[in-house]
Amino acid sequence: MKMPQTPLAAIILAAGQGTRMLSAKHKVLHAVGGKPMLSYLLETVNSLNAARAVLVVGAGKDQLISSYPNAEFVTQAEQLGTGHAAKVALDEIGDFSGHVIVLFGDTPFIPAHTMTAMIAGMDADNTGIVVLGFRPKDPGKYGRLIIGADGSLERITEYKDATEVERTVGLCNSGMMVLAGDQARNWLAELKSDNAAGEYYLTDLVALARRDGMNVTVVEAKEEDVMGINSREDLANAEAVKQSEWRKTAMAAGVTMTDPSTVYFSHDTKVAADVTIEPGVFFGPGVRIEAGATIKAYSHIEGTVIRAGATVGPFARLRPGADIGEGAKIGNFVEIKKAEIKEGAKVSHLSYIGDATVGAEANVGAGTITCNYDGFLKYKTEIGAGAFIGSNSALVAPVNVGDGAIVAAGSVVTKDVAADALAVARGKQREITGHAAKFRTDKAAEKAGK
Repeated sequence: MKMPQTPLAAIILAAGQGTRMLSAKHKVLHAVGGKPMLSYLLETVNSLNAARAVLVVGAGKDQLISSYPNAEFVTQAEQLGTGHAAKVALDEIGDFSGHVIVLFGDTPFIPAHTMTAMIAGMDADNTGIVVLGFRPKDPGKYGRLIIGADGSLERITEYKDATEVERTVGLCNSGMMVLAGDQARNWLAELKSDNAAGEYYLTDLVALARRDGMNVTVVEAKEEDVMGINSREDLANAEAVKQSEWRKTAMAAGVTMTDPSTVYFSHDTKVAADVTIEPGVFFGPGVRIEAGATIKAYSHIEGTVIRAGATVGPFARLRPGADIGEGAKIGNFVEIKKAEIKEGAKVSHLSYIGDATVGAEANVGAGTITCNYDGFLKYKTEIGAGAFIGSNSALVAPVNVGDGAIVAAGSVVTKDVAADALAVARGKQREITGHAAKFRTDKAAEKAGK
């Protein structure tokens, strides 16, 4: 019979002031791939089915509470170190004898399988703590994890306190760990702040666990999985790492990118096989692209569905609510917003189509705009199947152009157009013979007389 799993509680430390970010926005709300960094971590923690997940907050806590109204928070009134923050959270959780995983809100990309490995490490006999370590290319001034002859963690040595031999150790401390809940409360209560910063450190728990005869072990993670984000430079580096991952995933799934390093995905971009993406394309949140579509260079796309075989760009902007049908063509310098462009339709040049439906096989000429806003309210334009809208037309919504209708170039359409009808809404052209020559002569004389 399968034994029941040990209950898990998660503590996420997010009380730091984030001064290096130099931002009015809370550090952990800064986005990577269009999503706040904290959201990545919370989603992973949620996948663990923890009995409790508590966010420790301090400065800027109102921003976090409003951004995550369903989360559980506890306030660390004074920022007295990681050990103090964990104690505040454990006091909030109350009596708990399961495993306690301690994570950092600004280290958001730890995979679920790494957390699971840390938790599983607690099942070994007499294990009190599992520490997450990593081997960076440049260990720099990270704390070192000193492993004993028996393979257990003897101690965590801060770089400034390490000997020359210890500084050669490549295994470094990420700061995150899993604690035995039935022991953690006592250990946290024993922490001392007799250090230069006057703070209580989680790392000091290792010595307390070993003093009590309990084992401390290490699980290793990849360097990119434990990268912390504390500054704008860190944020840019994190973005670069995630973008590289998403590009590789897309190409492995059959997507062609002629210059991958210039394509930027969002965290939720979905791209099917046999899609071609040219250089300089940016995807905001909420984009789905079906098989065989082509996204030409320097297009900006968000909140959009692009269906099979459609072509978009170059230099197109697709805004939220755009739905581009199968085989449709959206050309250069075209903006589409909250509009359905049905199969085979073309909006090829220099047009704005907003709050509209463009029917199958319709053709919208260059410079056409749907006038969807009167300064107070938005209105819809309906263009029927097979309709032809001449260049430089303005369709003043609400208006309906019927199936197969033609709107003459340069028209300002303010009334519905019947199916298969021709609508001409412009001043009648007339010609005054010789007027241009007379105009130039008169104006030249006027200028000379000044």
